[in-house]
Amino acid sequence: MAAQMAVNSGASLWGPLKELWETVEGAVLRRQPESVHLLDLQLKKHKPHFLSLYKNPPKSAEQREKVRKASTEGIAIQGQQGSRLLPEQLLSEAFILSDLFDMGELAALELLLAGEHQQPHFPGLTRGLVAILLYWDGKLCVANSLRSLIQSRHGKTFTLELSGELVALTTRFTDELMSQGLTKRILSLVSEINVTREFERLQKERGLGNEKHRKEVSDLIKECRQALADSLFSWTCQSPLTKDDTLALIGHLEMMTAEADGSLDNVNLALVMALLYCLDVSFLEQGTEDREDLLQALPFLTERQYVSAVHSRLMDGQPWKLPGLQAVCRMAWALSLRALSQLPHGSALVEFTEADEALADQALLGDVFLFMKEGMLGCESLAQEEFYIRRLHSLITDFLALMPMKVKQLRNRADEDARLVQMSLQMGSEPPLSLRKDLDHLMILIGEFYSKDLFGLELGLEFWCPTESLQHTSLQGSYLGMALQRPPHKQVVLSKFVRQMGDLLPSTLYLSYLRMLKGLANGPQCAHYCFSLLKTNGAPHGDNIQGVAGSPVSWEHFFHSLMLYHENLRRDLPNPDAAQYRHPPLRGITQRELDGLTSFLQLLTAIITWSENARLALCEHPQWTPVVVMLGLLQCSIPPILKAEILHCLAAFGKSPEIAASLWQSLEYTQILQTVRAPGQRQAAGIEVELNEIESSCEEYPLTRAFCQLISTLVESSLPVNLGAGLRVPGFQPYLTFLRDAVFLPFPTRAYRLPAEKWEVADAVLEVFHKLLRDYDPQPSDFVQETVELQGEQLPAHKPPGHNIMFHLLNDSPMLALCLSLLEEGVRQLDTYAPFPGKKQLESAVLHCLCLLDLALQKEVVFMDLLRESQASLLVSPLEQLLQGVSPQTRRADHIVNIARYLYHSSSNPEAAFQSAKILRRIARYPNIQIRLVGDFTHDQTVSDKLMAGFVECLDNDEAEEGIEKGDDSDLQKKVARIRHETQIHILNLLITSLELKTPNLALYLLGYEVKKPVSSTNLQDPGVLGCPRSCLHAILSLLQRGSERRSGPILTRQAPHLAELCYQVIYQLCACSDTSGPTMRYLRTSQDFLFSHLQHLPFILPNNEIAALSQMSWLMKIAAIELRVTSLNRQRSHTQRLVNLLLDDQPHTQYAADGESGMEEESRSVSGFLHFDTVSKVRRKLLSVLDAIDFSQDVPELLQLDFFERAQIEQVISNCEHVNEQGHTVCNVKLLHRVLVAEVNALQGMAAIGQRPLLLEEVNSILQQVVERNRVRRSLSAKRHALQCWRSLVETLLTACPVDLIPADDRQLIIRDLLLDLHDKVLSEDAAGELMPIVAGAVFTLTAHLSQSVLSEQQHGAGLEGGASSGFASIANSALHLILRKLLDFILCTGGGFQRLRAHLYGSLLYYLQIAQKPEEPDTLQTAGKSMWERLTAPEDGFTKLQRENLAIIESYGTSLMEVVCRDACDGHEIGRMLALAVLDRILSIDRQSQWLVYVCNSGYLRVLVESLRQDDAALQSLLTPQPPLLKPLYIYESKMALLTRVAKTGQGATELLRCGLVSQLIECQVFDMVPDSDSHRVMRDPSGFIPSPLERYRKILLPTLRLFQVILTSTTTHHQQGAAHVLQWLIVHADTIQSLLRCQELSMGALHELSLLTGIISKTALPGALEVGGEVNSAVLMEFQGHINRFQRLCLSLLGRLAGSERERLLKQAEMAAPGDSAERREEMEVAMQQICANIMEYCQTLLLQSSAQAQFSVCLFSPSGSEPAGRDGGRTDLSSTLPSVVYSRVPSLGLVLYLLKNSAADFFRFHQSHRQSLGKLQSLDQLPPDELKELCQGLVSGPGGVEKISSVQRSQLAKRRLVQLINNRAKLLALCSYVIETSLFVLWRHLEYYLLYCTPTDPKDSLLPGASAYRSRLADDSIGGLQGAGGRGLGLPRVSQQDLDQLQSDMAAGFGEALQRKLLEVEGLYSQDRSRYTFIQALVRRIRGLLRQPKS
Repeated sequence: MAAQMAVNSGASLWGPLKELWETVEGAVLRRQPESVHLLDLQLKKHKPHFLSLYKNPPKSAEQREKVRKASTEGIAIQGQQGSRLLPEQLLSEAFILSDLFDMGELAALELLLAGEHQQPHFPGLTRGLVAILLYWDGKLCVANSLRSLIQSRHGKTFTLELSGELVALTTRFTDELMSQGLTKRILSLVSEINVTREFERLQKERGLGNEKHRKEVSDLIKECRQALADSLFSWTCQSPLTKDDTLALIGHLEMMTAEADGSLDNVNLALVMALLYCLDVSFLEQGTEDREDLLQALPFLTERQYVSAVHSRLMDGQPWKLPGLQAVCRMAWALSLRALSQLPHGSALVEFTEADEALADQALLGDVFLFMKEGMLGCESLAQEEFYIRRLHSLITDFLALMPMKVKQLRNRADEDARLVQMSLQMGSEPPLSLRKDLDHLMILIGEFYSKDLFGLELGLEFWCPTESLQHTSLQGSYLGMALQRPPHKQVVLSKFVRQMGDLLPSTLYLSYLRMLKGLANGPQCAHYCFSLLKTNGAPHGDNIQGVAGSPVSWEHFFHSLMLYHENLRRDLPNPDAAQYRHPPLRGITQRELDGLTSFLQLLTAIITWSENARLALCEHPQWTPVVVMLGLLQCSIPPILKAEILHCLAAFGKSPEIAASLWQSLEYTQILQTVRAPGQRQAAGIEVELNEIESSCEEYPLTRAFCQLISTLVESSLPVNLGAGLRVPGFQPYLTFLRDAVFLPFPTRAYRLPAEKWEVADAVLEVFHKLLRDYDPQPSDFVQETVELQGEQLPAHKPPGHNIMFHLLNDSPMLALCLSLLEEGVRQLDTYAPFPGKKQLESAVLHCLCLLDLALQKEVVFMDLLRESQASLLVSPLEQLLQGVSPQTRRADHIVNIARYLYHSSSNPEAAFQSAKILRRIARYPNIQIRLVGDFTHDQTVSDKLMAGFVECLDNDEAEEGIEKGDDSDLQKKVARIRHETQIHILNLLITSLELKTPNLALYLLGYEVKKPVSSTNLQDPGVLGCPRSCLHAILSLLQRGSERRSGPILTRQAPHLAELCYQVIYQLCACSDTSGPTMRYLRTSQDFLFSHLQHLPFILPNNEIAALSQMSWLMKIAAIELRVTSLNRQRSHTQRLVNLLLDDQPHTQYAADGESGMEEESRSVSGFLHFDTVSKVRRKLLSVLDAIDFSQDVPELLQLDFFERAQIEQVISNCEHVNEQGHTVCNVKLLHRVLVAEVNALQGMAAIGQRPLLLEEVNSILQQVVERNRVRRSLSAKRHALQCWRSLVETLLTACPVDLIPADDRQLIIRDLLLDLHDKVLSEDAAGELMPIVAGAVFTLTAHLSQSVLSEQQHGAGLEGGASSGFASIANSALHLILRKLLDFILCTGGGFQRLRAHLYGSLLYYLQIAQKPEEPDTLQTAGKSMWERLTAPEDGFTKLQRENLAIIESYGTSLMEVVCRDACDGHEIGRMLALAVLDRILSIDRQSQWLVYVCNSGYLRVLVESLRQDDAALQSLLTPQPPLLKPLYIYESKMALLTRVAKTGQGATELLRCGLVSQLIECQVFDMVPDSDSHRVMRDPSGFIPSPLERYRKILLPTLRLFQVILTSTTTHHQQGAAHVLQWLIVHADTIQSLLRCQELSMGALHELSLLTGIISKTALPGALEVGGEVNSAVLMEFQGHINRFQRLCLSLLGRLAGSERERLLKQAEMAAPGDSAERREEMEVAMQQICANIMEYCQTLLLQSSAQAQFSVCLFSPSGSEPAGRDGGRTDLSSTLPSVVYSRVPSLGLVLYLLKNSAADFFRFHQSHRQSLGKLQSLDQLPPDELKELCQGLVSGPGGVEKISSVQRSQLAKRRLVQLINNRAKLLALCSYVIETSLFVLWRHLEYYLLYCTPTDPKDSLLPGASAYRSRLADDSIGGLQGAGGRGLGLPRVSQQDLDQLQSDMAAGFGEALQRKLLEVEGLYSQDRSRYTFIQALVRRIRGLLRQPKS
């Protein structure tokens, strides 16, 4: 039992019933698919609710006990674990509720809990009050469901055209209910439920809240009763009731009472109509196909007892409470019997059918027609229900058609009565009292009944029988056949009735007949017939004016009478100054005549309102001249009421523009409103007097209202500019002044007998203002003061009326003040929720006020701009500032608040809410007002809550559907739905606009963010949590969330696409703004799971609204990108993972299990899953399906085909009309264009133009259609661009911002592959739009970059080469890579010439792609040297080379077309494009083993172009060296060019080609190399970011590439070595000064060392004595100069060696460590490599010089002085050789000791490097075992910024460490190579010198060693070093003067230095390293020889 006692938190009396109603509504009214099944389930579940309709669950002691204990023991709640303790207060409320509605305690508790839950939706109400609303809402849901189910049945009256299955289901279900006594239950409920009674009970228990709550409760109760009654009515419309049910219904009607005014209320009317349908047999006449089935079901014919029971019940003499109602039922029964008697089956019922006459008589005695008019037509719901109207129509017409004798009787009696009345009048006695007025009542009933036609049924047509055959098909009667076909019998009878009643009409019936005709003339066709009838009635009259022949009901008679009245009354026209005008004598028109005239005027008004033909025919009639006569009568003294009717009639005439123009002139001429004062006239006349004197004293204002209506109509038709010209200043101004000053401004202070009339006056006059302002467009001419000449004086001309209104609204004028106070009054009245007289008119007046303000805000910008430009002296203020003024009533600035309060009444006043939203949206554009508004909206809490509730209520509206066109307002519901929808759009736009402004703004307040504290501190909650009210954000989310849990996705995206798009945009803005992003994303993620639930429904496909679907997806993807980024940053892995999987998975998800669609299939699926393992099919990745939804093709409208206009001019006009709309699209303003073109057409003159006019207008139309199409195309393209951009940013975020390990590498590559291939397929299709290409190219670039990165990182993990041999490369197969490459190259080729910037992206992609096949850096383990050449050649091809070879094959398959494109881009165009094209060329050349590309580049002349462009770059490069940081573009281009040229030079063929193109000569001419900047001077100008290098660094960036290029050329041209060397030497000599200054460089920084290493390398290969001989014929002077330069280079190099090998080396390394402590290891390595390189280069130079001078030592040149002492360090105490005597001698020549020192150092370094190399190699092999600290240390150099290492993951850390180790190993290998080379060359140089000094040198006498020897030695050493080469024997002649002492010293020093230890080391170096690489035992041999030389005995 306890299980059943759990509480349903959704309240069983509300939640499930709401669900039931939604299902019924979905199935029956919305016709949703799959709804039948759901409906079946719901009906089975809720059958008890229908059977025991409205019975509450009973109370029970057990429940009471359980609820009582809930505060101590707790109570179980369904769907929640455990039990919950409830507060005492709640329980006592539950008991009160239980007693109040007499229901079970648990049900009451549930209602309260549900009330608590729903409370946020009802701001200001407690849970108890909400529970009461929910209780009645639940009841209403049941009643509504019942009604809809019954309406869906198939039957005799109407059909909803539902599926057969559904109808069968509902019919079966409702039949069952009916058989269980539904009718009696409904009747008893309708009697029991009573608003007053319920209110008394609620009042007693304090169950009623504020006015709104009271209204809502009473509305719910009324709707419940109505729905129940409607259910019964709907049943009887479709199926007959049983006998008992019919009698019960009759019994209920017997007791029925009427309202105070004698009419029935809506519920009772429904029940009366139910009975009338029960007794209805008229459907049998229609002869539908199922007539036989219906006859079978009709109880009249099948059940004799039924007829007998009903008959006896209705014949019963017992009077009902409403005799009139009894009469109606009897009449209906009588007519049914009469109809039955005419059926063949009716003969069986003859005993009953005989009684029809008697019944009809009884009915007439009961005043049946009077009751129908008063009791039934008086009820408001009659006109709103089509089937009520049809039934009454059939009742009236059946009476006239089936009982013609009765009608005749009525007429005879009426004639009789008329004679009696006439007699009594003549005798002067009272007319008899017993007169029956049945015919009178019948006619008035017909008139009243047909004059309202809400549905446009024109049922009155049945009364008109077309006598003449009609030409217009539209005017055929209700039978829509051929015009000559015979009309139905009934129609003939009815039309005869209308005609005969008018014949010899007795005066008593005159008014009734006119009223009947007026009703029957309601509708365009009816009016036409009525007009014809009145035309044919009038016979032509003779000259005798008195004896008017013909019918009194005819145009002839009526207009004749009017003219007579006018004749008579005009004689009495009073003198306006005469005093008796105050009391005009009312002679001439009696009361009866007045009534007659009024009736006829009303009939005339009705006819001409509907029929334009009648209007024109009457107006142009030469004898009657109705307009003139009526205007004449207006000047006579007749009662205001008649004047008002005449004005109404004139207003109807004024509907035709052609009549309106002349009517204006007549109006002005007759001075109805006096616009011209006669000189000497004391006071006004005309309507102004009537208003102020007569109407004000009577306190009734019919004339003023009619005048306003006339002006309103005329203003709409035409507004003449020259009105009143000649007599006054022309224009409309006097009328406007009268309306404003005499009607509008005094209206609140006048007295009114009928309170409603006050608002009628306001409404009428405001309507005129509204129309005038609506049609006003500010023009420059309005601001120029023009004058008119009038009777000789110049008077200022009037401005257009709209201008005047505008001026009043833009000033603090009484008019504006009154409008604003009217708005305040309106909202105050609406807040009472009470009906009051004139409510409708007040609402309409308020609406006009709001429209005026909206129009003023809309037009004020143009107005004020024009005013400013015109420099007129008008003073105006912007309206939005005036609205911030203080209200005189409340003394507060609350005008805007008042306007916003209308949103709170959107349910009752949708239009006012719409205008209010529009105004607020216009005001919201101004940031200064926003802040004040937030203050105004929030300072009073109650107002603030109300405003918030108003906005939320407008947004919460569910019914809004788009696609309802503006014109389609015939259906009221659709119109309201459209207005509500537009209100939502305006509010969302208001939020979007506000969010772009600074905080605090309105949007933040409305969306529920903090406006008083910092926005980011907001904590968003679900409504109701922590007292959080329901805000606009909640409303937007609930709009979007509807349906998101179903398979079909959010309903809003389909029903209202534009609305959904704006909702997503608001959410995106909240997520994107830094202040709101945090709180919003948190809330969406935790409370709503918003993103996931929406993304899973992507892509949104809307076939008929592609643009909106794309926009919705765009905003959603942008939100997703932000979410991915934020969750990744915050390390919320599970969130990120979920979204990533959703977007990228290609495995199907199982979702939507909640739909009731799982169950059986679920189990069977798991079984099949168990049996088949890999049957799961793949699905398309979400990201790809979104891409599929973006259609890349775009249909472009064809060119205009014009016959009349000039195309170029039209295009010009179109472009002039273009503007940027709110969404930022450039579109053409179609309305403006239309105006321009139509003005152009109108300006044409001449007959020909008039003839061509239709054709011209047709062409204008085609132009406009074309422009509309163009606008659509632009919007479509821009939506596609936006969507594609958002897609791209989402993809990039997924790949870049999300943690790498979320997507495994293999998946990552496949995903990128899919994306790339799809993108290419789409963009390469024939019809892809060019506008989308740039975005695609950008996406391709990013994707390729990530692909390359992913493949590389996978290889770093070591998966690439070993395992990947079979399928190709990495996880992604080679075939896929090739496909990507082909598509990429196709894309490059398809872009044509114009898309160079776009190709830049593609070149970037290509570079990334080619990078994939680049071998990664491998550690040099020093093992490879051991392999033989053969081993290397036969080694298997690795993955990289294979892929590279295949790539090249693909690239070459494209032939020269691709080469052409790339080369062209490399030589010309945008800088970035050029750089990338150069890089692509470089890359392809590097892999192009066949040199096809190289040959092409050389042969096609592109190479020459590049080489020659270097000369042009010179000036730009020079500008780079100025101190100001310039644009660095030229430098980048130059670097790219040099890189390419260097690549070309790497092949011998390329190098010779470059030399042939004159590369060096181009570089010789460049002056930039001579502009070495001063290193210190520009320290001040350094760029703080460090991005822009200093001038010196820039200079190096220019010099180094050139040096590298030379080095490559020298290396490549070894065969023609001399040729290249000579060229380069020339360059060195031309720039010799610069080169020498660089070699002398003081500050040996890192950059300088780089420079020196390259320079020494070049000098060592070129500055050789032999280089000059190649030059051929060079004259001796030049030769001498050259030699001088070469000598200088040589000297400088040797001195440099002295600095680097000796003194400065350690200092420099220390300095490097000090300068950059962070990456000191890196810097030190770099410097070591550079220094070793320089030493190696210089030693190589020395070796070459020695070898070139001579093959034998004795003839060789000496480069080093014979001193063996080593250079000491700075701290050694002993400076360099200073203690020895001949220091002066050696000062310029380095000593041999230096070479020995270098040798020692190099040997020591070698072992140090070798050791370090081995260690690093060991670390690399055991990388996994390294301790974390070491890993961190290794990474330190590669990660920038403090704490950088901490942030990266361990995987990345080990990757970085690996990279660093490889770097270290390779650095060490390089250093080892350099060291070993330095050792070898040093040994050689040492040996050569020692051999010479110790064997061949003849010492001089030491005695004269001081000065002379020094000079001689010096000449020998330096200057002769080249001279010595002149002849090999030259050395022997002048022996060097080296003293014997020097030589001995040398030998001993050397012997000491070159000791055992060193020799062992050197031999070890050879063993460890050199023997594999250089000549075997080279070191060994040299060591042996040197040792031999040093051991020689001293001579």
